[in-house]
Amino acid sequence: MKPKTFLFIGRSGAGKGTQAKLLQKHLESLDATVPVYYLETGAHFREFIKGDSYTSKCSKEMYDRAERQPDFLAIWNWGDLLVNNFTDSMHLIMDGMPRSLNEAHMLRTALDFYKITDPYVVYVGVSPEWSKKRLVERHRLDDKSEAEIDRKIAWFDHDVLPAIEYFKADSFYNYVELNGEQTIDEVFKELLSKVQLQ
Repeated sequence: MKPKTFLFIGRSGAGKGTQAKLLQKHLESLDATVPVYYLETGAHFREFIKGDSYTSKCSKEMYDRAERQPDFLAIWNWGDLLVNNFTDSMHLIMDGMPRSLNEAHMLRTALDFYKITDPYVVYVGVSPEWSKKRLVERHRLDDKSEAEIDRKIAWFDHDVLPAIEYFKADSFYNYVELNGEQTIDEVFKELLSKVQLQ
């Protein structure tokens, strides 16, 4: 099976991570000889802000104020993971990135560098109201208050939607939009119906 690349994007609480994990398991079941590199930057970032460097401390201050991290740090985060872990024999699943138009442009340079063609962009679409309800329900550490959740929703509209429009307009990407306001199984069934895995 030829290695494939998938970028999962969606509002916080849309279930993109759940769908990405289901796809990972499905790919592994189809052909165990092709490993899947699942790139999710959250754990890497949380370790980074525990560090003693000046950059780590500045980033931690922004995190504590519930401010969006600058693009250069987001790019370094996934860039560092790719450089140290990715090979040409792997499927690549990127969960929750890019988060801005600048980051999307930079990601294209990485995909070109790694000679990746025909990547899928999977947008798990939900309404702002659906997103807020899920964030309130899951009580994650980085969703500390309703104001922070509202800010996260506003970031998506301001920063991520332009990246999504870029992916939709560029024929380099296979853009797939899913209705995230379904059961997990229904969303995954829709995903499998819209991507070519063989």
